[in-house]
Amino acid sequence: MSKRSLKLALAASGLALTRLAQAQPASNASGVVTGQIATLLVAMAVVLALIGAAAYLLKRYSLRGGASGGALRVVAAAAVGPRERVVVVEIGGTWLVLGVAPGAVRSLHRMPRLAEKPEVPAQTGAQRPFASWLKERLERRR
Repeated sequence: MSKRSLKLALAASGLALTRLAQAQPASNASGVVTGQIATLLVAMAVVLALIGAAAYLLKRYSLRGGASGGALRVVAAAAVGPRERVVVVEIGGTWLVLGVAPGAVRSLHRMPRLAEKPEVPAQTGAQRPFASWLKERLERRR
């Protein structure tokens, strides 16, 4: 859909709304109310169609990859607090380890790109899943 076709559709819907409003006789009070409701429903349908068309156009023609043009890639991320994260970002042949918090991004470490993603260490006692911890506590209570 181009801008021209969107303008044409908007103009046609506006013309249809005005003709629909003028076609109702003014002498019949219930006919006026019915005409107003019909006009309202048509106007709502036009607005919803315009919102859908705008969303489609934004999705179709938006820049994917942002301003970096694909040069930036998030390799891994981990939450270290309710609003804090550690993120590994690849830029060219370099990996940056960044600390991200509300209102702040800090560079923690810089290293050359690895051939593979680093292995995640096995869970230790301090990193057990909650389900296993709860099961152990319930068994102790019995």
